[in-house]
Amino acid sequence: MAKQLLHLVFGGELKDPQSNEFRDLDKLDIVGIYPNYKTAYEAWREKAQATVDNAHMRYFIVHMHRLLEPESDHDENEAPRTARANARG
Repeated sequence: MAKQLLHLVFGGELKDPQSNEFRDLDKLDIVGIYPNYKTAYEAWREKAQATVDNAHMRYFIVHMHRLLEPESDHDENEAPRTARANARG
C-alpha cells in the first residue's frame, strides 16, 4: 500500500489578486482533504476552472504531509515546485 500523503484543497476571494490575503476568512471554501497530490490537483483544477472569471478567487493545495512530517520525501506524482507556483486558479 502506498504511503498516505495528505493534501488540503481550499480557496476563497482575495483582497487583491496579487496577494494571498483573503477578503473574508468566514467564507473560505474548504474543498477537501485528499490522500495524494493527483486527486488533490484534480479537485483544485475543477474549482479553479469553475471560478476563472473571478480574478479575485484563488484556490490552493496545501501539502499537509509536509507539515506533519517535514523530513519526509515529497510525492513523486507532484508537479515540480515551479509548475505549482505558476498553476494558479
